[in-house]
Amino acid sequence: MTGVENIATECRSETDPWFSMVVPMYNERDSVCELHTGLTRNFHALGRSYEIIYIDDGSTDDTFNELVQIANADSHVVLIKLRRNFGQTPALAAGFDYARGEIVIAMDGDLQHDPNEIPRFVAEIEKGFDVVSGWRQKRVDGLFLRRIPSMTANWLIRKISGVDIHDFGTTFKAYRKDVIEHLNLYGDSHRFIPALAAMAGATITEIPIKNIQAPYRPSNYGIGRTFRVMLDLLTIKFLNSYLTRPLHFFGKIGLVPFALSFLIGLFLLIEKIRGLSILEAHGPLFILGAMLLMLAMMLFSTGLLAELISRVYFESQHKPVYAIREIRRDGTIVRGMPVRPRRVAMITGSQPVHEEISRDAK
Repeated sequence: MTGVENIATECRSETDPWFSMVVPMYNERDSVCELHTGLTRNFHALGRSYEIIYIDDGSTDDTFNELVQIANADSHVVLIKLRRNFGQTPALAAGFDYARGEIVIAMDGDLQHDPNEIPRFVAEIEKGFDVVSGWRQKRVDGLFLRRIPSMTANWLIRKISGVDIHDFGTTFKAYRKDVIEHLNLYGDSHRFIPALAAMAGATITEIPIKNIQAPYRPSNYGIGRTFRVMLDLLTIKFLNSYLTRPLHFFGKIGLVPFALSFLIGLFLLIEKIRGLSILEAHGPLFILGAMLLMLAMMLFSTGLLAELISRVYFESQHKPVYAIREIRRDGTIVRGMPVRPRRVAMITGSQPVHEEISRDAK
């Protein structure tokens, strides 16, 4: 174990698990028992405390009843039932919110992921990586309805986000808890967690995993989801590049119509000096110049409003615009703490910050 992990172990509660397994479930009745057997076997082999968090995402079959029986028989199981089918991202967010482990692992519940590969993810995390992503290197699913849309989406995400991994779509990933505990997931953004984590400076790697055809039900993935991914990708790109400076985004776009409007205005001014009637000779051009100027002003105004909203977003949550990997003080190492409220006190060395760090570390 690393020095950070030793400190984390000392600071944790005796009842807190080291591993948290998060598994969203939707109509997986036939795979529940086989999946739980595989997970339990592998976590026992790892030899450290663990919990398995199952999230029933509004199943309409007997999935929840099967999970209830497992939870009653196994004290390692945490069962969360959502009121309706919210989707994979909200289900994962619920699991992440209730996870107590230092290492959080997520996978699908339909047995398309092999539980026997969990130790490989743990090994990479223990090397010091913050996020370990599975890579379905050899796909076994349909070419046109799954592989081509997936390849297209992964290529776009890789190019726009700047995170150099091959497979964003798989749920099978491992995280350090301090990386994901401050992430807010919306829409279908679970596939963008590596990109969101990279924004916070997380170190990311990937490992090849088996791509197993789900044995009990067909996948819901198709071309339609690819279009939704592309729309979500625009949001991630904006958050990644311009969340703290939205005026730079809207301002760059606004400069184009502003420059065109300026050139048109300059041309019309010269024509006016020459004695021509602007409205008679260049009426449509005059209207175009005015419209371009209005468009530029709208974009600049939108950027200024976005700047205000951005500041409200960060300041209302006391959320810093930076991310800290770890804090070292007096021989103590604490990972992933939101340190803005503690910054002044830490610089001055006042006593309250030491107490606050110790309380958060416990």
